[in-house]
Amino acid sequence: MEQLMENLLFGTFFLYLISSVAFVMGISKDKNEKNEQRKRRWGNIAVGLAIVGAVFQTLFIITRMLIGGHFPTSNMFEFTAFLCYAIVIAFVIVYFIYKNVVLGAFVMPLAVILLAYASVFPRDVQPLIPALQSYWLPIHVSTAALGQGAFGIGFVAGLIYLIKTVGNQKSGKNAFWLETTLLIVLMFLGFSIVQFAFGLVDYEAKFSHTVDGEANVQEYSLPPIVSPTDSQIIQMDSFPGLNEPLFESPGWMKGEKAASKLNSVIWSVITGLILYGLLRLILRKPLRTVLHPLLKDLDSELVDEISYRAIAIGFPIFTLGALIFAMIWAHQAWGRFWGWDPKEVWALITWLFYSAYLHLRLSRGWHGLKSAWLAVGGFVIIMINLIAINLVITGLHSYA
Repeated sequence: MEQLMENLLFGTFFLYLISSVAFVMGISKDKNEKNEQRKRRWGNIAVGLAIVGAVFQTLFIITRMLIGGHFPTSNMFEFTAFLCYAIVIAFVIVYFIYKNVVLGAFVMPLAVILLAYASVFPRDVQPLIPALQSYWLPIHVSTAALGQGAFGIGFVAGLIYLIKTVGNQKSGKNAFWLETTLLIVLMFLGFSIVQFAFGLVDYEAKFSHTVDGEANVQEYSLPPIVSPTDSQIIQMDSFPGLNEPLFESPGWMKGEKAASKLNSVIWSVITGLILYGLLRLILRKPLRTVLHPLLKDLDSELVDEISYRAIAIGFPIFTLGALIFAMIWAHQAWGRFWGWDPKEVWALITWLFYSAYLHLRLSRGWHGLKSAWLAVGGFVIIMINLIAINLVITGLHSYA
């Protein structure tokens, strides 16, 4: 059964990857074929592959649920993989409404990156801790993730709008922040690549330290740039230029594996910068200007509408999952609706941000460039929650 689960996960990744390639083929130009005809043909192939991939991932979720006995959204791997699933489901729905091949050429690579990022975390099926043994787990987490999936479509459409409108600018604030956003996406990709590479060679480092008065061993799968506070090296495989950690993690980081996860975040930044630097050397131009020609014939108003409608659909779903259902479950589990836990606070920040987006869009007429930046900024907030709040900051909801 576990081998079947792994095969389904690999099949999902492969289908999403091939779907991404097919969508990119659809927006590339061929002088021997009309663009609309080419888009339609490749778009049909690509969305078909995306749907089959979503079916594979559905079977993966069901298989994992049968093995573990609970809905698989209880750790970093499971939630990130489910977020990827939610984005693909949201995209397929949007695609059949708007038939926009360009959107798929950006959404499906994002799904591939998220699934690759999820796969670097431990994939073992683990029993639920008592606090999570509730029917509210699938209700709360799945609806919150589905809302975030719709926000992800809004983010991609907003990013496409920005590349179309400011991607050819040589300088300026908009150009700078657009390039920075593309760099952040590369950080996800770079981290997935480096984690996979060190996994192939079975890199390992171990540190002994004390957590709440008890001896603890913290394991690393990447060379330790940062070590746990007041720790001793038990084992550290060799890595060129890194014979010992460069510094210790801050004392306020109390999570059981918080230091190793902070180390992963640092590696994500480093590898993203290296990957970006290599692309700049090869392409000899900013990434935004490389992508801009692909969107030359795109209807900007249509992409702006897709971004708004995706967020407008995702907002009530996210409100139900991340706030209302979450507060009901919190009251059942801990006897209170609200407790200022870091994850609760960040969910509220996310909700307030998208509330402001809808208000400014509908009441103040923030369309186009302003709306696109808000759509991109909102998903950055979600990613901060996914990475920093889940991995680095300890709380009742975090995976630290």
